[in-house]
Amino acid sequence: MAFALGSLTFSSPVTCKATSIVSSSSSSHALDATFIKRAAELADSSAGFTAPHPNFGCVITSATKERERVVVLGEGYLYGEGTTPAELLAVEATGELSRGATAYLNMEPADCATDHTSVSAIVQAGITRVVIGIRHPLQHLRGNAVRALRSEGLLVDVLGEDLQSKAFEGALKSCLVVNAPLLYRAASRVPFSVLKYAMTLDGKIAASSGHASWISSKMSRSRVFELRGRSDAVIVGGNTVRRDNPHLTARHGGGHLPRRIVMSKTLDLPKVANLWDDTEVPTMVATQRGARRSFQKFLASKGVEVVEFDMLNPKDVMDYFYDRGYLSILWECGGTLAASAISSGVIHKVHAFVAPKIIGGKNAPSPVGELGMVEMTQALELIDVQYEQIGPDMLVSGFLQPVPDLTPNIPSMDETSAIDPNVSAYESNIIFFFKTWDPHGAFSNFSLHPIQMPDENGDYFTWPSVEHYYQAYKFVGVNNPIAKKCLEDIKNAKSPEEAARLGRKIQKQRPDLVRSDWESSKIDVMYRALKCKFSTYPNLTSMLLSTSGSVLVEASPHDLFWGGGRDGEGLNYLGRLLMKLRSELSADSLSNENNATSGEEENEVKTLS
Repeated sequence: MAFALGSLTFSSPVTCKATSIVSSSSSSHALDATFIKRAAELADSSAGFTAPHPNFGCVITSATKERERVVVLGEGYLYGEGTTPAELLAVEATGELSRGATAYLNMEPADCATDHTSVSAIVQAGITRVVIGIRHPLQHLRGNAVRALRSEGLLVDVLGEDLQSKAFEGALKSCLVVNAPLLYRAASRVPFSVLKYAMTLDGKIAASSGHASWISSKMSRSRVFELRGRSDAVIVGGNTVRRDNPHLTARHGGGHLPRRIVMSKTLDLPKVANLWDDTEVPTMVATQRGARRSFQKFLASKGVEVVEFDMLNPKDVMDYFYDRGYLSILWECGGTLAASAISSGVIHKVHAFVAPKIIGGKNAPSPVGELGMVEMTQALELIDVQYEQIGPDMLVSGFLQPVPDLTPNIPSMDETSAIDPNVSAYESNIIFFFKTWDPHGAFSNFSLHPIQMPDENGDYFTWPSVEHYYQAYKFVGVNNPIAKKCLEDIKNAKSPEEAARLGRKIQKQRPDLVRSDWESSKIDVMYRALKCKFSTYPNLTSMLLSTSGSVLVEASPHDLFWGGGRDGEGLNYLGRLLMKLRSELSADSLSNENNATSGEEENEVKTLS
């Protein structure tokens, strides 16, 4: 299969003749920029499948001595956290040809603090040069891979640091954009938020009557499905639910399904709505504390999650979603809520679909309500604006806030500790963990640590993650073809997120397929899996033992059984099991030390005698 990069055309593997004198520095920079852009393009391939996670792409190239011919040897991208890293996939595709080659990465590798697979794959493959688009934006991961690669003798060039040229501006921008959600999360401590709307040529999102179907074309609506599929959640207001009764699904033939969020202060919502059907996609309603308790109970009976806020506003909701680990939010709300979100400073990008239609109407709603501006000089201007014709419509997109370039702003924890040894990456008495990118993210069931445990037949099977094992065991021993198929699908799920979605979906839709003793046995199932995981990987054992004296809390604000809950009301069983395991491992370690000491003393006595 061939693909194009600028003026060069590639197949896999690819040989291409440079179109200018490649021995010059500018041409060398152009080639580096081209392959970094390709790595960013590959990284974007996973968006919409297993969100949320950082996007990683890798391109491995070789060249003749004169650099007149460039050969693309292998490529890869990270499908999702817990799956094979992009670098390892590219190395496996390259084989022995990788010795002396150059690897291009859109971002410094590291999806988990204890996972060194990417660096090891590059080093063991014999690659001699690595070009990196941007350093990792998270403090505890930033710079670690760069230092590790350089310590192994590899030449590592980072755009904007070791490679400074106008030729790299486009490549650097590509790297920033493809991981914009993670960059905004690191810089602003809120999820990356995109406001999307469709309007007529005269700026209306509905007629005066409120009727809005359909402003944009079918092709534009298909693009909206894609935008939803790239998001962790989709937000609408109460007016949208009452007026449009939306489904808010990503109807693009599979992939990631974002959670649907309704923001409503009063809960003046209809009892019959498409969003209350959570068969395929979960729904959450964010409301003000105390609003319509009876309706909250009704929503709960439908399986809809209700989260109360002291004061319902976009900033507090985004803070909550930050704690929940979300990276990307799509706002498809009306003008009032859109104006509130913009005023709160939580909207980072805008996608406006403009249809070649005029509807008029003095009272017809516009996409953004009152912002309090009285002069045109106060208008907010988009940057990095792009225009794309989609069928008869025009898509105008741009950023309200620039994509953060964290290169000069966020030192690594190693660098910070060197300046002030008293600085700690976490509280000394309570250690929170949740997502794999957290400092203690390896404690997560979604971390990339396969375990060997028995399957439904009692045969030992390599489960890709603890989450795979846990979700599958809900259906072990159930004599039903659907349960058996679900179990097999979970075993083969590409990522822990997919395994979790499959297990939870069937458990909710068909509770009769779940083994009858699951509620009484699930803690034991989880503990067996955790014990296997931490016993298999010495570095995890060391990490767990290093937390001695600290309380471990899974910082899930919504899981009140395994997590600590939003206000500490959760049972935190995952944290409890890890602390129990830590105690056992500590006792075993102490016993081994005592046995070793006893053996040394016995040898000394024999020597003296």
